[in-house]
Amino acid sequence: MSIPPPPGPHQPEGPFQPPVSQPPPPYTQRPDGAPGFPGYQPWTQGYSPYNHPAPVNGLAIASLVLGVLCFLPGVGLVLGLVALRQIRRRGERGTGLAVGGAVLSAVGLALWALLLATGGAAEVWHGFKEGARDGATISLTEGECFDAPDGELSGETYDVDTVPCAGAHDGEVFASFRLPAGAYPGDDAVAETAEDRCWSLQNGYAMDGWAIPDDVDVYYLSPTEESWAAGDREVTCAFGSTDEGEDLTGSLRNDETVLDADQVAYLKAAHVLDAALDTAPEEEYVEDDLPGHKAWAGRVSAALGEQARMLRAHDWPAGARRPVAALAADLDKARAEWAKAAKAEDADVFYEHYDNGFDLIEPSRAVAARTALRLATTVPADPGEGSGDTGMRV
Repeated sequence: MSIPPPPGPHQPEGPFQPPVSQPPPPYTQRPDGAPGFPGYQPWTQGYSPYNHPAPVNGLAIASLVLGVLCFLPGVGLVLGLVALRQIRRRGERGTGLAVGGAVLSAVGLALWALLLATGGAAEVWHGFKEGARDGATISLTEGECFDAPDGELSGETYDVDTVPCAGAHDGEVFASFRLPAGAYPGDDAVAETAEDRCWSLQNGYAMDGWAIPDDVDVYYLSPTEESWAAGDREVTCAFGSTDEGEDLTGSLRNDETVLDADQVAYLKAAHVLDAALDTAPEEEYVEDDLPGHKAWAGRVSAALGEQARMLRAHDWPAGARRPVAALAADLDKARAEWAKAAKAEDADVFYEHYDNGFDLIEPSRAVAARTALRLATTVPADPGEGSGDTGMRV
C-alpha cells in the first residue's frame, strides 16, 4: 500500500495520479571539473557563509598606540607609513588606524622638536625628577656602604649609590628600624627619634667604640612628609666622617662576626658600665638635681659590680688573666666610691666620692687588658656636643 504525497503547487487535489516521468535536472560542473549538485551553483569565495574578514594590520595598531601616548613619536610615524603599505599589498584592514597613528606621531614629533629647540625638554625632565623625588624611598641594609649626592650626609636627598666598603665611601649602614604607623609626627619628632635610636644601636654593629676613629660620627636617613605619605617609615643609621669632603675607607664593623669569644666577652662587660653612665641626669650640676645624681650614682655602682662579676666569670687566655684581674680590682674600688656618692647628704660629699670613683674608671686603666686581648688601645676623645646636623631626609 502506498501513501500519496501531499499536493504540491503543481499537483491538484483529487484521486491519485501517477507521476509523469521527468528528466533529471542537469548537473552543474565545478571549476575543478567534478560534477556539482543538481540545480544549484557551487559556493564561491565572497558568498560563503563561513567567509572570515581580513585581519587588522598589527603595525597600524602599534602606530596608533604610540601616537596617542606620544611615546617614541618617530617610531610611531614610521610604523604608520609601513602599515599603510602592507595594508594595500595584503588587503588587510586598519587604514584608519595607520593614518591616525601616523598623524598623531607626526604631531608628537613636532612638539618634541619644539621643546628641544626652546629648552622646554629640560624643564619637563626636571619636573619629572622632582616628582620622583617627592615619593622616593631609599632602602639600605646593614653592612652596606654608599655615596651620597655631593658627598653630603645632611639635608634632603632622593637617592644614594651603594659602593664596596673596601674603597672610599661617604657612609656605612650599621642599623635600621621602622617608625610606628600613623600620621606624620613632624620633622622634629622624626629627627629626635632617629638620633636617639641610632646612638643606642651603634654598639650592636661596632662593639668596640675605641676602634671608631674620632672623626667619625653617627648619621641617619629619615622619611620626609612626602615619602611618609608614600609608605616610607624606615630610618637608616650610618657612620660618616665629620670632616667635610673626607671619605671613609674600609668597614668599621666589629661585632661577633669578626671578633673572637674573648674579645666579645670583654666588650659585653664594658657595655654594662657604658649603659649606666649614659643615664646621667639632664641637669649638669649636682646642686640643681642632687636626688637625680644620687640615683644615677647608684645605677653606676650596680653596673660596676656586674662588670667586675662578668670579667671574673670568663675563662681568659693566659696572657690576659693578670691585666683583666687588675682591671676588675679597680672596678671594685670604683663601685665602693660610687655607692658612697649615691648616699651623699649634700653636693660637696657627692663630688668627693664621684671624683674618686671616676678616676678609678678612667679609660687608660683598661689599656693593659685591651692590649692582651688585641683590641683597640687608643683612648677615644670626648664626644663633646656632637657635630651638628647628622640627619639626612629622604
